[in-house]
Amino acid sequence: MIRTRSRIETDDKFKWALEDLVGSDEICQVGFRKIKKSLLDIKKFKGQLNNLEKLEQALELFLELSQKFEKFLVYSNMRLHQDTQNRYYQALSGEADILKVEFNAAISFIEPELLSLEESYLRNLSEKNVKYKHYIDNLIRLKGHVLSPEIEKILANAGDYASSYDNIFSMLNNADIKFDPVIDYKDNNIKHKLTHGNFLTFLENHDREIREQAYNNYYNPFLSRKYAITAIFSSSIKSDVFFSRTRKFNSSLSSELFSFNLPDNIYKDLIKKVNNRLDILHRYLEFRREKLGLEKLKAFDLYVPIFKKIKLEIGYEEAKSIVIEALKPLGDDYAVKLSDAFNKSWIDVYENKNKRSGAYSWGAYGCHPFVLLNYNNKLNDVFTLAHELGHAMHSSYSWSNQDYLYSHYTIFLAEIASTVNEILLINYFLDKYKNDNDMTDYLKNHFCEEFRRTIYRQTMFAEFELKIHELAEEGEPLTFEYINKIYRKLNKKYHGEAVEFDDKSDFEWARVPHFYNSFYVYQYATGFSIAYGFAERILSGDKDFYLEFLKSGSKDYTHEIIKKTGFDLSNPDFIDKTLDKYNDLVIELKK
Repeated sequence: MIRTRSRIETDDKFKWALEDLVGSDEICQVGFRKIKKSLLDIKKFKGQLNNLEKLEQALELFLELSQKFEKFLVYSNMRLHQDTQNRYYQALSGEADILKVEFNAAISFIEPELLSLEESYLRNLSEKNVKYKHYIDNLIRLKGHVLSPEIEKILANAGDYASSYDNIFSMLNNADIKFDPVIDYKDNNIKHKLTHGNFLTFLENHDREIREQAYNNYYNPFLSRKYAITAIFSSSIKSDVFFSRTRKFNSSLSSELFSFNLPDNIYKDLIKKVNNRLDILHRYLEFRREKLGLEKLKAFDLYVPIFKKIKLEIGYEEAKSIVIEALKPLGDDYAVKLSDAFNKSWIDVYENKNKRSGAYSWGAYGCHPFVLLNYNNKLNDVFTLAHELGHAMHSSYSWSNQDYLYSHYTIFLAEIASTVNEILLINYFLDKYKNDNDMTDYLKNHFCEEFRRTIYRQTMFAEFELKIHELAEEGEPLTFEYINKIYRKLNKKYHGEAVEFDDKSDFEWARVPHFYNSFYVYQYATGFSIAYGFAERILSGDKDFYLEFLKSGSKDYTHEIIKKTGFDLSNPDFIDKTLDKYNDLVIELKK
């Protein structure tokens, strides 16, 4: 019987040591007060940035306060994620959010004031202190979209409202929504608790009645709040449109790509490339339908393994050993950092009551990174562990090799690092079980699923986001019925004739937290394609280029960092190469 433990029941060795980041809750609160007081000091530089010495002092103070505040912000939020109903941490996290708005408002004069000065003067700063060269280059690039100090301050103060939609959905999703249990009528009517963490486990159950019941019980609470969730989501989209227009961008997508200086074509080229190869996914899903012996696949049939012989339960200790072995091609230095992650309490392993769903890696400069899991002994959990450790190792390398100013790599780069680990892991499994035909088929099916979920599913999400933003920009009302209609149309296009969708699957968009971080998910699909090429080189013995990639942080633009590895984001042919591999896998699996 699946039971969600309370946090106090979890052994401390499976919990992260957040005190490594900030010694205690009291230290965090004191830190907030000190930073709030220090904001007065940075405001004193307003109107004085035309003095080179004052400018350098202002930037140094800004970086110092940013680094300190980041630690307290991360700490307060990760404490809340341990138990989203803990009132103390709700208040502490809320205090951090308020201070974040005050912080952004206090520094909002810096960039507009700098951009009012002559470019030659700004270049003088980067000549005096080479650390600021890329910062100044990027600032000048942004010049047409940074507004007056007065408007920038207003936008900074509006930041609290802009981020509220994500916070509201997170509290609704993690603290308020509860699910009816799943009843196993074939086993003495045993009731199994259904949570975000174990939902996928139920969808992998070979008993179709269990899958369908879990699916219905999971979506019912979302549907009972359908108009509220629609209002939160549509307001979030409208907020994106408002900020992009205010900053003089043609669209929300243009605003997002420009902020990272990414080629304009990268987003739409991904959608176009994947749309051109939907036949591969359709053939795979038709094969899945045949293997499961169903007239039509339903949404709750898309995750169950199609080979019934393999029952793979992998405990956390075994998963650790597997990941260590799988990532050996990355070398000894990487292995040492990986050992620290496992042995020095970087990871919060198991699901507990009211814990934030899903998984992530987070942290702050000056400390090691952390990983949140909801580990449930499934093969997918091993891949999630490897994925999040990819993020954590990326952070560790970046933070230890870059100044704070350039320590934060972009999300686009992050998804490459995490996916490299997943691909190395599947190759490890395939090599380990190469003489076991049943296991090989099972693993190839799993690899096919990784392609489906990471490239096709995330690209469908990306196309959905683009369509919704375009409709909002055209002034179309984003009603529950209208959004569902768009989502069903995309579901049918991507999945073909083998899958039959229903009203609940139309509402799947409502449970995806990534949609509150707009134009994020396409990076999973594009990053997977680049990561596949990286992994092939690593497995051939070439790892040095990759370790340099991990160390790069944001010392250059994203596309320049990637270009140094041999990939060109302006040429999307690398996506075709990855889809070719998926096509080969489907053919092998069908044989």
